[in-house]
Formats: sequence, structure tokens, C-alpha cells
Amino acid sequence: MNKVKSMLSVYFIAGSQDCCHLSNNTGENLLHILKQALMGGISCFQFREKGKNSLENDPAAKRQLAIECQKLCKEFNVPFIINDDIDLALSLQADGIHVGQTDMGINDILLKTKIKPIIGLSINNLAQALANQNNPNIDYFGIGPIFSTQSKLDHSPVLGMEIFHQIREHQINRPCVAIGGITELSAPEIRQLGADGVAVISAITRSKNILETIRILSGG
Repeated sequence: MNKVKSMLSVYFIAGSQDCCHLSNNTGENLLHILKQALMGGISCFQFREKGKNSLENDPAAKRQLAIECQKLCKEFNVPFIINDDIDLALSLQADGIHVGQTDMGINDILLKTKIKPIIGLSINNLAQALANQNNPNIDYFGIGPIFSTQSKLDHSPVLGMEIFHQIREHQINRPCVAIGGITELSAPEIRQLGADGVAVISAITRSKNILETIRILSGG
């Protein structure tokens, strides 16, 4: 459990669609940003290639970009997680898989592989956290959105920081990472409320100084 908690500290999520604001090829931009983020000390990377302007409808290109991201993560010994795409995650032997409430069930994932990957589950309200708190196959919760975010336009209702008070009141001890609109300004308070880490997209992809951003996000 401690290994998972440390992995969640500064959890970077991104896909090529999150790099459209930059010039040049979006895939190349992602790799450039990821390398800077790894140099800056992110503790985990989740490859999330999904939505408008993504490679979701080009499986070959998506797979190749995932491979390049995985190579970078291995160079820095940082866990490589894939969002939702179970078959891609298993074929690349990714370190982990992150799924949402409407994605493939945890038991179905386990039936597809003999080696259990790290499994993260999105939690969008207290009821979902309570329902899954004792599932031994879930390694961590991704709790959010804490604030409104432009990175995911179809997100669930905003939870606010109150969700962490509720989690503590119900003594839910699952490792958890907060996600959704988190910035350098809000990260310290979120950690104080009990989150094991912060997950960000645009805080890093749109940062003018990635190394400094990661230092602040990590509590340094």
C-alpha cells in the first residue's frame, strides 16, 4: 500500500489531445512534455488518449505513441498506467490500468491476465467510494472532479474538497489521488485534507515552467 501511495504523489495524466495548444505534431509535443515532467519528478504517468483531437480512432498511431511514452517512463523508473484501454494495457504489459465507473469491470480485467496490474478506479461520489472500499483488487481511487476542468468536458458533477472530509468521516483508508482542476495553489490544501497525491493534466501540459510546477505540486 505504501508503494501505491508514493506513486500517487504527482500523478500526470495526458494524451496527444492535451497538447493541441502547442505547435508541431501533438504526439511529439506529448513526448517532449512527458520527458520534462519525468525529469521534474512526477511519480506516475497515465496515458489517456481519448476525446476530441485524440488518436482514439487510429489504433495503430495510438499504440505507437503509447509505446514511446512507456519507454520514457521506463527510463525514469516511473509507473506507466493506461486509461480505459484494457487490451492495449495488457498487450504492452503496462504497470497499471485506470478505469471509470462505466468501463470494464475489475473482475473482467483480471480474467484477461495472469499477472495482476495496478488497478485504479475513478470515484465520483461518496457512495461509490463506500461500495468499493473493501475490494482487494482495487489499488487506489481517483477521486474527482474536485473542481471544474476544461481537460474533460463530460466530467461528473464537481465534488469540492468536502469529499475528503466525508472520506475521513467514513474511515475509508484506500489510497486516493485527487483529480479535476487542481493547480499549484490548491494542491497543498488537498494534501492536508488527506489525499495521497494530486493528478493533473493542464497544470503540467500548459505550464511555462514544468520543473517548478512539479516542485510545487509535490509539496516541495
